[in-house]
Amino acid sequence: MVDHKKDLSERLERMSHIAVERNRRRQMNEHLKVLRSMTPCFYIKRGDQASIIGGVIEFIKEMQQVLQSLESKKRRRSISPSPGPSPKPILQPNTPQSERSIIVHENIKELGASCNSPVADVEAKISGSNVVLRTVSRRIPGQVVKIINLLENLSLEILHLNISSMEDTVLYSFVIKIGLECQLSVEELAVEVQKSFSANLT
Repeated sequence: MVDHKKDLSERLERMSHIAVERNRRRQMNEHLKVLRSMTPCFYIKRGDQASIIGGVIEFIKEMQQVLQSLESKKRRRSISPSPGPSPKPILQPNTPQSERSIIVHENIKELGASCNSPVADVEAKISGSNVVLRTVSRRIPGQVVKIINLLENLSLEILHLNISSMEDTVLYSFVIKIGLECQLSVEELAVEVQKSFSANLT
């Protein structure tokens, strides 16, 4: 009788352990599913746990770099809120082929420019008092930080950044404030951003 009770107790303990383990795995799968849905797909190459967690870690590290770059810029601007005019960049004749278009509607002039290459498509367009900058390319680790640093060096203030992706293609969309000291045209801005992509080939 005692052995029977002991056997029953052990059986119930094993069943409880199995139920706890099953619940733990279910929660883990749910958490991994959420993490995967929140991470751009090009960071996660396979569906196993290690690949998902590794991709999420890589994504968080890159976002931390973006955050640190933006915070560093914000601190520098608070220390010296009125930077001097940035020098106008000199465009080389061998820069990637660019296209420029001007659309005039009554008294409003909208200026847009694109500068495309095999590495990336870059478009800059004036929208009200701001510039909308878009880049489309395959994922290049650290590229978004390069663009942020470039815009900072050109004394341009980033108001908004959006990152979206489809398979291995990533779209960076910036809304940039036009400062009075800015001497760049949208065509020159597109070319300078394109150069930051071209630097990856060297």
